[in-house]
Amino acid sequence: MRTVKIVADSSADLLALENIPFASAPLKIVAGEREFVDNAALDVDGMVDWFDSYKGKSKTSCPSTGDWLAAFGDAEEVYCVTLTSGLSGSYNAACAAAQLYEDAHPGRLVLVVDSLSAGPELVLLIRKLGEYLEKDLPFEEIRRKIETYKESTGLIFMLESLKNFAANGRVSPAVAKIAGVLGIRVIGKASDAGTLEPTNKCRGEEKSLATLLNNLKAAGLKKGRVMIAHCRNEVAAQEIRRMIQETLRHAEVKIHACRGLCSYYAEKGGLLIGFEKF
Repeated sequence: MRTVKIVADSSADLLALENIPFASAPLKIVAGEREFVDNAALDVDGMVDWFDSYKGKSKTSCPSTGDWLAAFGDAEEVYCVTLTSGLSGSYNAACAAAQLYEDAHPGRLVLVVDSLSAGPELVLLIRKLGEYLEKDLPFEEIRRKIETYKESTGLIFMLESLKNFAANGRVSPAVAKIAGVLGIRVIGKASDAGTLEPTNKCRGEEKSLATLLNNLKAAGLKKGRVMIAHCRNEVAAQEIRRMIQETLRHAEVKIHACRGLCSYYAEKGGLLIGFEKF
């Protein structure tokens, strides 16, 4: 029987999987002299609080080729899911590692999936890969199926602050000032190109959650899976879950807290929602 493994970078907010061998390749968040490694040892709450008062520039660093090779371990087949190539070099580093791995171990196979997203949408892709592996589907069939499935998933988000996006050069300081002023939240989605695209500005959490629900419906959610990740905002996560289940009764909705990379971008109060478009 072939040995298999699923790996992902730490933007997936996962440290382990049930039933399937799994490893996480950590991203890093760098601010001045501080470096936060997004692994199991990271104090996520401590990092979030530290960034609250930090005023300087910051950046993120993707896993190196060596980090990916370490995550691959010794599996005959590796299924790798990365943060969107539209925001990070993680996908390119994973592809380089895959080539080295296959060259060093003839006959072994590595599939690298560019999620074109972040956080909970990666969890949906990883879960689906796990289902394919539990059915013992062959490598090439899994390759085809996961690319088709990826077209049926999406990500929307609600952010109370864009401070870290501005500090990282992802948005202009002028745009960042919009979020948080008079209770304004920025609503957006992962675009087809894998960038984060603002779609709405809402004042107050109640209106923002209603807009999230409307956007989910408009994107095609009816009874599929929904994964909600939050940064220190479980109350809002529970409320949007209630709203989804009240109007879309057959949707399967789960909640988890963001880990390091997603907490850095989502910041306090932020929500990321991965969903199936059916």
